[in-house]
This record gives sequence, C-alpha cells and structure tokens, in this order.
Amino acid sequence: MSRAFVKEDDSGEAPLIPPRPALPPGTANYVTPHGLEQLRNELRDLEEARSQAESDRSDEANRTRQLTILKGQIQALTQRISTAKVIEAAHQAPDQVRFGTTVTMKTRKGGQIGQERTFTIVGVDEASITEKKIAFVAPLAKAIMGGRLGEIVKVQLGKNEEEVEITSISYS
Repeated sequence: MSRAFVKEDDSGEAPLIPPRPALPPGTANYVTPHGLEQLRNELRDLEEARSQAESDRSDEANRTRQLTILKGQIQALTQRISTAKVIEAAHQAPDQVRFGTTVTMKTRKGGQIGQERTFTIVGVDEASITEKKIAFVAPLAKAIMGGRLGEIVKVQLGKNEEEVEITSISYS
C-alpha cells in the first residue's frame, strides 16, 4: 500500500511521555508533607483526565494516544509516590540547614556583604524557582546542607565560587 493512503497518526510512533524530575540513582526520594500532598493531588488530576479521555469517543486515534500518555504518567507518578520518604520539619535540627529548611544566605566578597538569597530545600518534585524552592540534590543545597547559623560556606554559583554566610534558618 502506498504511504499516500496511510494516516499520519497510524505511523506507529510511540507517544513521548514527559519524565518526572530527575532523582539520582541510589538517592532516597525525600519529600515534605506538602510535597506528598502535591503528588497525590497530581495523581488525582491525572486519573480524572484518564476517566475523561476514556469516555471521549469522538477521535479514537487521539483517545488512544492520550490514554497511553496518561497511563505512563500515572505509572511514573505512582512509583514516585510509593518511594516517597516524608521528612517532617519538626524532627530536624533547628540550628542546622537540613531538608525542609528555609534558609537565607548572603554572599560575601572581600569582607563585603553582597546579594541576599532565601529559599527552601525540598524534594525533587516540589522544586520551583518561582516559589524559591530548590531540590535537595541541587549543588547549592548540597553545599550548604549541614551548615549552621552564622557559618560561612563556599558554594559554586554558576561559573563562580563564592562564600556565603548563613544568616537565617527556619522550618515552616
């Protein structure tokens, strides 16, 4: 049969399923209680979308493609939830940067205090630059983990290595 008579949708190409945020091999899947709630809400939304797609019979090829994508997303998310290890902020050392910490640090250059940054260290699925949340596996988070209030730590920020002073630690 000529390719002229075959629909493009029938090309047999598997749909691309977007991957979950990367979690390095062998690394525990730490989440905050809020992060676990977000994952469960996302799963509920995906299951609702799957139910809607199952009932829509208007375009069978699109329906099949949509269901394949949703099934893959649900499987990946279910696996991520099943490996989640919830870390409660109340169980962390209050004077040390740990998972779940909201930390403020100030850049130090030649004795001068520079830019101030505040962010919260969270799980990989919770990370959001716009919400000032960074994943615990991010280089910046790794560099300051274990730091104490007033401590000066060397961190790699882009191409530059800088010294930062930890000026505030809180758990919210």
